[in-house]
Amino acid sequence: MVKQYLQPFAVACMQVFKNFVGAEPVAERSYLFDQAVITGWDLFAMIGFSGGARGAVVISMKKNLACRLTNRFTGKTYDDIEDDVTDAVGEIVNIIAGNVKKGAVEQLQLKLSPPMIIRGQGHSISWLAGGDTIVSIPFKLFESEIFMLSVTIEKGYK
Repeated sequence: MVKQYLQPFAVACMQVFKNFVGAEPVAERSYLFDQAVITGWDLFAMIGFSGGARGAVVISMKKNLACRLTNRFTGKTYDDIEDDVTDAVGEIVNIIAGNVKKGAVEQLQLKLSPPMIIRGQGHSISWLAGGDTIVSIPFKLFESEIFMLSVTIEKGYK
């Protein structure tokens, strides 16, 4: 995947967490995601996009972080993944994708799908067919919490 397309997602992610959650995530070293690996994340929020590019963006995190973010986002207290928690994390990925859509890659005229939420451990996500590259960026938040931003853009789109 071309770095110019990954960078707007990372920047939008950092801005969304700073502006809406009041915390600044720190990006760690990105890597190529292996689809064969089953992750230990409790919650995945995914948005597909099409238009001048086709792909998906996913935020993955553990239950404790999802609840903590929702607590900050809503001002209420959550201890488990329930509808408000999935809605909040879905809205976070929606805002990230929306910012990318209207921002740096505006020339692509992206169309976004509604967020899809997957909860529970032991899931793997099958991305686009054809061996497309999936780049994952771990982010550290609140000094010790980790979440993952993963992006793929279908081969053939530049």
